[in-house]
Amino acid sequence: MVKEYHEVLPKGRIGKALSYTYRIYHRLARYHLDGRYGIDNKPAENTIRQIALGRKNYLFCGNHSAAEDATVIYSLFGCCKEADVNFRQWLVYVLDNIHSYDNDYSKDLVKLLPKQWKTQYQANPMYNKIL
Repeated sequence: MVKEYHEVLPKGRIGKALSYTYRIYHRLARYHLDGRYGIDNKPAENTIRQIALGRKNYLFCGNHSAAEDATVIYSLFGCCKEADVNFRQWLVYVLDNIHSYDNDYSKDLVKLLPKQWKTQYQANPMYNKIL
C-alpha cells in the first residue's frame, strides 16, 4: 500500500481508497496488536439489524397511527428480549391483568414491564404451569 500510494492518481477510485486507508492505517492495524480487538464489527451490526429493519418496515404500515402501534409492539418485544422474558407469557399476563389497574390508582403500571414482571411472576411455579 505504501509503495503504490504515490504511483496512483489521487482523484481516481484507487487513489481515493488508498488515501483513505493510508490515513487510518494505524487504527486499522490495531486488531493484530491486541487480540481483544475484532477484525470486523459484525457483532455490533447484528445487534442493531433489527432496529434498522423495523425502521424500514414502519414505512409500509399504512398510516401514522399504525406505525406508532408497530413501534410500541417492537419496543415491548425488545424489552422482553433484553430482560430474557418469554414475550408470549408476558403479553398473556399483561392482557389478563391490565384492567385491574383501571380504577386502582395505588397500583403502579411499571410492575407490568418485562423486567419487573420477570422478578415477580415468572419465578412463580404456579403461574408457569398455567402457561
